[in-house]
Amino acid sequence: MNVDTLNFFSGRITVDPEICNGKPTIRGKRIAVQTILEYLGAGESEEEILSQYPSLHSDDIKTCLQFAASFMGRRYDLQKVA
Repeated sequence: MNVDTLNFFSGRITVDPEICNGKPTIRGKRIAVQTILEYLGAGESEEEILSQYPSLHSDDIKTCLQFAASFMGRRYDLQKVA
């Protein structure tokens, strides 16, 4: 793992600039949190996702949702660029 790697939720979510262009991934695998969230948003069930990604666990999917929720709980300020 890269020295610049960030870990969240006890290492279940990792951000490594060398993996998936620095997008948050699940346990350093090449499975982006965004991918799992998109599947859930499209109506896929947890069981369907786990069958497509056998290396994942049910807790990985729940942690993706917790990770997304933690970002939604932050305050964002918009700046005018142009």
